[in-house]
Amino acid sequence: MMLIGENLNVMNKKLSAAMKERRKEPIQQLVVLSQQAGVDYLDLNIGPARKDGPKLMEWLITTVREVSSLPLSLDTTNTEALRTGLEMEGSRALINSIQATAERVEQLFPLVQKYRCRFIALLLGKEGMPRDANERGALAAEMAAWVDQAGLPHEYVYFDPIVLPVAFQQDQVVAVMEFMRMLKEILPDFKSTCGLSNVSNGVPDSLRPLVNQTYLAMLMDCGLDSAIVDALDSELVALARGQRPEVNRTIKESLTGQLDAATLTEEKRRFTKTAEVLSGRSIYSHSWLKV
Repeated sequence: MMLIGENLNVMNKKLSAAMKERRKEPIQQLVVLSQQAGVDYLDLNIGPARKDGPKLMEWLITTVREVSSLPLSLDTTNTEALRTGLEMEGSRALINSIQATAERVEQLFPLVQKYRCRFIALLLGKEGMPRDANERGALAAEMAAWVDQAGLPHEYVYFDPIVLPVAFQQDQVVAVMEFMRMLKEILPDFKSTCGLSNVSNGVPDSLRPLVNQTYLAMLMDCGLDSAIVDALDSELVALARGQRPEVNRTIKESLTGQLDAATLTEEKRRFTKTAEVLSGRSIYSHSWLKV
């Protein structure tokens, strides 16, 4: 399981101010913490960066490189900023992301070809958000055809089916799992990833780690290869690294009817109730653990 730390994000007010003012310390502190947590990549999310995208990307990578040698995921819609990052990082970099539209493919595949780098293929088409697993599968097949036309290796590609919040789009949470199973059948030599934390947007803050960890275990069971995660959630990282097998086992047994509810500990009960919601077997509410 490849883990991409999501924490270096311009949406964080403290980090946004540090980027704007070119202050290294807050960024480098978070880089060190993320690396110590054990992630494989650092996601550098600078957003659209319309004003000074290339200069910001250059400064940010230089700042990160003073304290870490981890590979970088370059997360921006600014093509010139992305190009600057690729010039600095080359084939070690990961592009996050390329949408499944002809326009974005035409813009960004030349960069993939030039720098021989991997990329996240975001399954967002010209008609917007896919409605179900089948529409995600169709977009993945279309992207795979473009990959072959460009002569790119399949192992460069990580499909992202777009995780949505269980608090508002419970059916879409289920659809992503259905797509993950489908992907292994229709495009077995391609890989997958997702923005995991999206699933818990809108959930009470105290319960977000529980939702994220449960969903990660469920997606791993569906064949997930990678995830963009909160690097500072040590329990989630341990789960991804196979260090909490009892959690995976509890969730799987609860969903297949093999678990004896009378023997559950409080921790296991929390995971099983959350899995019921994420699988669509129970309706989401903020009080799902009390039902």
